[in-house]
Amino acid sequence: MQLKNILGSGNMAKFRSLFFGENSPNVIENSNSVSNNENVTIGVEYKMRSKPPILGKNPFIRSNSIIYNDVEIGNNFKTGHGVTIREKTIIGDNVLIGTNTVIEGHSSVGNDVSIQSNVYIPTNTIIEDYVFIGPCACFTNDKYPIRVDFDLKGPIIKKGASIGANSTFLSNIEIGEGAMVAAGAIVTMDVPEYFLAIGAPARIKPLPKFLKKLNKIN
Repeated sequence: MQLKNILGSGNMAKFRSLFFGENSPNVIENSNSVSNNENVTIGVEYKMRSKPPILGKNPFIRSNSIIYNDVEIGNNFKTGHGVTIREKTIIGDNVLIGTNTVIEGHSSVGNDVSIQSNVYIPTNTIIEDYVFIGPCACFTNDKYPIRVDFDLKGPIIKKGASIGANSTFLSNIEIGEGAMVAAGAIVTMDVPEYFLAIGAPARIKPLPKFLKKLNKIN
């Protein structure tokens, strides 16, 4: 894994040890198992006195990914290629972030979360534990884009919810615990716990009994 040295050559050894932990030699030595995992940038200084990111044990970060300062990430973190994680983001343990996914910052992601490729997560988003987000899901945080001043409010995705591929969400939407959103849904209202949102615009329906259980992601 080739890291862009934004801290200066004298600090690079300390940087690897501090942010990749004791297992960093294994991550680097085994980099051939993943194609072209180079050009990883960890620690973008977006403002003066911002603090370098903190990563837990056993991270595996693929090529062209960027992690800003003031980010905290737990153990066993994995990414696809070209992931961007902006400042003031807190991520728990055992989290996967898929290729080309963007987390715009000032957000939190819980433990045992799987976010697939090409997902857009805006500022002020809360994602709880055991959440699955399918590819190309798009969340928003601005009710009236550009036209008026608006308090930006991203989604709240509660524990164990599942989000289908290509679904779109208006700002300030809450997806309840264990709820599901069907692929291609356009979600304009909150989804109660263990209910299903389906269609465009989405209709809220009871979740079938056999689907009323939390995700198992590990």
